[in-house]
Amino acid sequence: MARIFCVANQKGGVGKTTTCINLAAALSLKGQRVLMIDLDPQGNGTMGSGIDKRTLKNSVYQLLIGSSRFDDVVVRALPEYAKGSYDLLPSNRDLAGAEVELVDIAHRDFRLRDELAEKLSDYDFILIDCSPSISLLTLNALCCAQGVIIPMQCEYFALEGLTDLVETVKFVHLQKNRYLDTIGLLRVMFDSRITLQEQVSDQLKSHFGDRVFDTVIPRNVRLAEAPSYGVPGVLYDPSCKGAKAYKAFASEILAKTKSQSTPS
Repeated sequence: MARIFCVANQKGGVGKTTTCINLAAALSLKGQRVLMIDLDPQGNGTMGSGIDKRTLKNSVYQLLIGSSRFDDVVVRALPEYAKGSYDLLPSNRDLAGAEVELVDIAHRDFRLRDELAEKLSDYDFILIDCSPSISLLTLNALCCAQGVIIPMQCEYFALEGLTDLVETVKFVHLQKNRYLDTIGLLRVMFDSRITLQEQVSDQLKSHFGDRVFDTVIPRNVRLAEAPSYGVPGVLYDPSCKGAKAYKAFASEILAKTKSQSTPS
């Protein structure tokens, strides 16, 4: 049965999509069956997975409003790689219309959960790349996930929206999805030479404890270059520091999920 994680942060430009595509590819490299869902109308996760969002006949938008089925929407990302490819529910700007059209649909918060129900046994991990807002699309992701990965830059402004997101997760857990009980903070674009980043990192660890992942993703030029080639960094340059960090993060995710599923 798949473990479902949404990658969320209402602040833009904090590495959500970079984290999602690199974690998907890194888990696939480790032999996991992975589905990534691009739930952001910008479609950056789709383009970063080597799929041209401008030529899509079907996207996650059609899936959510019920005009297409899962098998008509899902595509194989990066099939040219022997390892590291994964399934993708792609997105484009059409998805922006879902916010309006879902309003009149019954159980609109659970549309994504319902569409995935019959596919959970086909995957080990399902990763959802959320838009930078607490929207109906993000709520759909939270209502079907077991965990939330929050990429964060270690800067004071990055802390501002964290409380709101944590409160939203608590609300969804209490009111809509009792399985949503894991929050993990991932420090990204980290530069240990900057004293302020070290200070914020220490604050996060002091306040959130083991909710902060051990892995730290460094600021890395090769990771930044990779999306322009439609390839995750772990495949674009496997030897760069950023790629090694995301592969270490995949190992940490695997270890955590294994320990959580092992009876005490």
